[in-house]
Parts: sequence; structure tokens; C-alpha cells
Amino acid sequence: MKHLLLTLAFMTVTAQAAKPAVTSAPFGKLPDGTPIEIYSLINNGGVEVHAMNYGGIITSIKTPDRKGHRDDIVLGRNSLAEYLDNKAYLGAVIGRYANRIARAQFVLDGKTYRLAANDGPNTLHGGIKGFDQHVWRATSFQNADAVGVTFTRSSADGEEGFPGKLDVTVTYTLNAANELKIDYAATTDKPTVLNLTQHTYFNLAGEGSGTVLDHEVMINAASYTPVDATLIPTGSLAPVAGTPFDFRRPKSIGERIDADDPQLKLAKGYDHNFVLKHHGTGIVMAARVREVHSGRTLEVWTSEPGVQFYTGNHLDGSIAGKHGQAYGPRTGLCLETQHWPDSPNQPAFPSTTLRPGQQYRSTTIFRFGTF
Repeated sequence: MKHLLLTLAFMTVTAQAAKPAVTSAPFGKLPDGTPIEIYSLINNGGVEVHAMNYGGIITSIKTPDRKGHRDDIVLGRNSLAEYLDNKAYLGAVIGRYANRIARAQFVLDGKTYRLAANDGPNTLHGGIKGFDQHVWRATSFQNADAVGVTFTRSSADGEEGFPGKLDVTVTYTLNAANELKIDYAATTDKPTVLNLTQHTYFNLAGEGSGTVLDHEVMINAASYTPVDATLIPTGSLAPVAGTPFDFRRPKSIGERIDADDPQLKLAKGYDHNFVLKHHGTGIVMAARVREVHSGRTLEVWTSEPGVQFYTGNHLDGSIAGKHGQAYGPRTGLCLETQHWPDSPNQPAFPSTTLRPGQQYRSTTIFRFGTF
């Protein structure tokens, strides 16, 4: 409770800042005594982001609605202790491999690497102790038009079964255009596979306000990767045209989420990788979300070839939110920019192999606004 009160006071002070600022404050200690810090990024457009150096977790994003009223629009917890059992990956950096790897193994350069099976027969989000459960080194920064924090860590050769010592950097930058930019970078000393993402759950009406079924979503994809009974891609690309997966024009999530569709039944809703329409290189719009009551909007831009659209189907009410409301199914949505699931076992998919001398780079932008 002491840490919660300190953090709430800290957030109140930063919310009242008249100009862009980045500050930090204690957010409790791990069971081994390691202190954790939470960082506050605030711009002059009314957007405020909080993230901690445990798991790179984004704990809060506050944005104004069309009337200027600010709400916290991401699902999260009140204390570090609650985040230590973050089975839903709320707000976390995901690695080494976001999404699923089939049968908890892959072959690279003729050698088989065996991983932990933490999702039925498969590996999910990096294994038993992924990047979401590690302490990162943090450095904050401020320049003329942006504030931010950079998280770094070294992942040891063999961590969770993945080869190579990996040096990783994740930078959160909040700018004057109400954009939260996430830059990922990594190098390795042995051939490995890598797929990083950010697992924030959004509810543009405000966290704890109910489901996201009335959110209108556009996804810039003409096809997606269907999955089998364990949610591993079958290897094919399916056109979205004429299916409940066609979000090329905005549609509410609730309009077709319970349609009589085998893929929706397997995942209990949307939990699928959409194949983004890249024209050459660079950053493209992956998705746009609108919440009609608040007027809030979210645009997602990325350099990645895919985005996992997940509607919180496995939230079961066992997690209490920041104001005590239970997070039930479909109370938040994720747009996880990524390479495609199970790419190490799918030769036709874009490669996720990283070799010595190469540098992994990826950028995602969350752009907040109103209509």
C-alpha cells in the first residue's frame, strides 16, 4: 500500500506538469530485494505514459477524450507484487520470441533447439521466464520535442533454450505529436531467432469500463495466417475477403466476433496474425481503432510484416484492474506488431533468423488522437 500511495502521488505530480518531462520513482522491490523504478513520460498534448524497468512493462497510458477528459486506456495493476504474476503479459515487452513456436522446438543451421512448452505443446512469448519477467537497465532522456526511456539487457546464451548471447535495447519515446514510438534493437554472438513485440491491452473507453466490442477496427491486411487447434499457423495465407477477418474497412469488433467461423471458435475470438500490406520498405499503418463514445483513436504504425490482433479472449475475471474491476473476456485488445508466429518452423514465412554481424531493428508507433 505504501508503494501504491507513493506511485499515485508521483503520477499526480507528473500529470500536473506544464511542459514535457520525464521523471522516475520507486515502484517496490522484488522478492530478492532488487529495487524497481517506474518512469513517467508526459508531453504537452495531455498524453502520459508510465513504464517500469521490470519487464519493460507499460503500466499506464493516459490520453484525453474529445472533451479533453483524460483516462487511463490500458489494462494494468496497482503494484509490483501484482505484476509478478503477470500471466496475461499486461503491458510487457515480449521476447525472445513473441507468439508461438510449434512443439517447443526449431531447427537452425541443422541443429535442433528445444524450448520450454508453456502453452500446451508449444512455446509462447519466450517460454517460462521470458523478457517480461526480467529486470532491465533504464536510462531516461529528454530533448527539444520528445521524452523517453531506454531499457537494455543481455540475454545469456541458452536462456530459455535460445542460442546466442543477445544484447537488446527497447526505447520508448513520447513526442509532441502524441505518438509513443517503440524502437527495438539487438545483436547476437551466435545464430539465433528473434521476434520482439509489446503486449499492451487497450480499452479506449478507459480501463475497467467494460468490453471493447464496440471499438471500430481497421486492419491493413488482405490476408491472415489461419491456425490449428493449438493456435499454430497452418502455413497457408487465407484471404480475409468474405470472412469475419476482413477489417480493411472499419468494423466493430462485436459485429462478427461470435460468427459461426471455425477460426474464431478455435481462438474464442480474434487471436490471429494479419499479413500487413507493405509497399517496399519502411513503416506502414497496421491498424486504426476508434471508440465512438469517448472519441479516442489509436493508430498503429510498424516496420513489421504482421500484427497479432487479440481480443483478450483468455482474460477470465481472475485479474483485478487498477480500480478493482475484474478483467473478463474481451475487456482489452492487443495489436502486437511482429514477425509471423512459428516462423522458425515455417520456411515460407519471413525469416526471424539473426546472425552475428547483423543488427535487429524494428519500430512501432502508437499514435493517439480524437475524432
